[in-house]
Amino acid sequence: MMIRTEELNLVTEWDKTFPKSEKIEHSKVTFANRYGITLAADMYIPKDTDGKLPAIAVSGPFGAVKEQCSGLYAQTMAERGFLTIAFDPSFTGESGGNVRYMASPDINTEDFMAAVDFLSLNEKVDPERIGIIGICGWGGMAINTAALDTRIKATAAMTMYDMTRVNAKGYFDADDSEEKRYEAKKALCAQRLEDLKNGEYKRAGGVVDPLPADAPFFVKDYFDYYKTDCGYHARSLNSNDGWNVIGCESFVNQLILKYSNEIRSAVLLVHGEKAHSCYFSKDAYADMIKDSKYADNKELMIIPDAVHTDLYDGGDKDYIPFDKLESFFNEYLK
Repeated sequence: MMIRTEELNLVTEWDKTFPKSEKIEHSKVTFANRYGITLAADMYIPKDTDGKLPAIAVSGPFGAVKEQCSGLYAQTMAERGFLTIAFDPSFTGESGGNVRYMASPDINTEDFMAAVDFLSLNEKVDPERIGIIGICGWGGMAINTAALDTRIKATAAMTMYDMTRVNAKGYFDADDSEEKRYEAKKALCAQRLEDLKNGEYKRAGGVVDPLPADAPFFVKDYFDYYKTDCGYHARSLNSNDGWNVIGCESFVNQLILKYSNEIRSAVLLVHGEKAHSCYFSKDAYADMIKDSKYADNKELMIIPDAVHTDLYDGGDKDYIPFDKLESFFNEYLK
């Protein structure tokens, strides 16, 4: 018997940050993860197809919603012949889970596995031909899922963040010391008590707005996507008030890429050459193939001149390598 899903209040009109394609059929779907949290997703099916289709589940970036770039990826891959879903993770967007605006290495990995459950049991899907795409922070989550879920035949991690690494060590590993981690954990523990006293969770603030004149380039990069017409969405955490301050607490000491070199299925990592975050993919790829018996189907693709958010919406030069994604998934979902 399937896990019972809760009733979600889903928006019926098209409210994406990208136009609807005439080449696909779109619908809203829901499914539950093993924690009983009901997830909301947009499903995209290519028109005029027969038989069971290869399928792809998409999520990310970290703090975004399915109406933003994960939906763009899902719709575009559906135009290319795949049945796809773009889902909101637990506690965010239209998905269920209380309290809101929390993240968890475990639960968010389970979200991807629940998406694979849903696709595996869909009558239009070939359960032997399922892949996943994770964007930004969900790129790291996708790799973690691939290390756990043997049903996944191919994984693409786009402009990837390892959220456990950045929470434990800071950007560019600048806070990688026991003392700095202790101070960060001490502040989070104090915030827990403040939240309980106040009866609500303090929000972390999302992407900075207004943009300071001396903001680092990557902060401006995020602002240009999340705070402008490019990618702003009313339900997006990054576009608005962000996660709860303690929302990512468990990422500090729960590393997610420990067993990546045991992934037997295909993995493609794609990153922009000029992205501040490129080191995440380079290091993840190196770890993935080190001492691995399964390195032959692993690949790192660097996009010349592209910055981090160019792989969200394509930027000004259509940087997202959809032809490569199509050929990758066709090869490994055959």
